[in-house]
Amino acid sequence: MTDAPVPILMYHAVASAPNDATRALSVAPEAFAEQMALIGDLGLTPVTTAGLAAHWRRGGPLPARPVLITFDDGYEGVHRHALPVLARHGFPATLFVSTGWIKGAYDTGGGLDTMLDWPQVRDLADTGVEIGGHSHTHPQLDQLDDTALRAELGHSTDILTAELGAPPVSFAYPYGYSSRRVRQAVRAAGYGQALAVGNGLARRRQGPYALRRVTVRRGTGVEEFERLLQGRAIARNFARDRALTQGYALVRRARQVRRKAISSRV
Repeated sequence: MTDAPVPILMYHAVASAPNDATRALSVAPEAFAEQMALIGDLGLTPVTTAGLAAHWRRGGPLPARPVLITFDDGYEGVHRHALPVLARHGFPATLFVSTGWIKGAYDTGGGLDTMLDWPQVRDLADTGVEIGGHSHTHPQLDQLDDTALRAELGHSTDILTAELGAPPVSFAYPYGYSSRRVRQAVRAAGYGQALAVGNGLARRRQGPYALRRVTVRRGTGVEEFERLLQGRAIARNFARDRALTQGYALVRRARQVRRKAISSRV
C-alpha cells in the first residue's frame, strides 16, 4: 500500500557529554549504536527523505519496512559518533543543517553545542547522507514576516548550494513549526518535501510539506524505541509533549496577533 505509515526518526545531538541546552534531545553514542542495530535486526530498510518523497510522489511501492533516520541542526557528534555506525550498517540518513550554526564563514554563533564544520558536512554528503535545509539562524519561521522568511530560506539554500555543489531538496522546519504561508515559501524556495514533528508516523496523505516525525531523546530506552519503530503507543508516549505544544501554540498565536496589531498602528 502506498499510504502505509512510515516512522521518521528525529535525532539531534549524538554525544557522550552534551551540555544543558542539548541534553534532553541528545542520545548517547552507545544508545545510538544499539538503536541502529535494532533497526537492522528488525529488517527495516532506511531511506532518505528525498527517497521517501520520490516513492510517494510516483505512487510506486516503497522498500520493505521503510524507516527514515534524520538529524536536525548540525551537531558535531553526527560526524564523530553517528556516521561510523551508519556506515557499518550501510544505512542512509538525512541531516538538516542550520547554515548559520555550522562552524565557518557563515557562523552566527547561535549553535547550542559543538557544531559541525563545512568539511565535515561535505564528508557526510560524500558518504551518502542527504543534506537538507533547516533555515539559516533556526528561528520560528511562522513568526517571521514575508521578507524575513524569504531571507532565511534563501540564504540557507544559497549557502548549501555553494558548499555542496547542488541545491538541497528536503527541508525540516525549526522547532517543527510551520503554517500554510511557511509551507508555500518552502516550496517556492525549491524544496520538494519538508518534515515537521507531530510525534506520529508519516503517511502519504499528510502531503509532502507536512510529514510527521517521532522524537528520539536521551531517555528513549530500547523497548520504547522499538515501539516507536512499530508505531505502537506513540500517542501515550508523547501525550505530555502534545499538550505542551498545544498550549504554547495558543501563546504564540496571541503574540503574533499582538505584533500585527502594534505594527498596524505604527
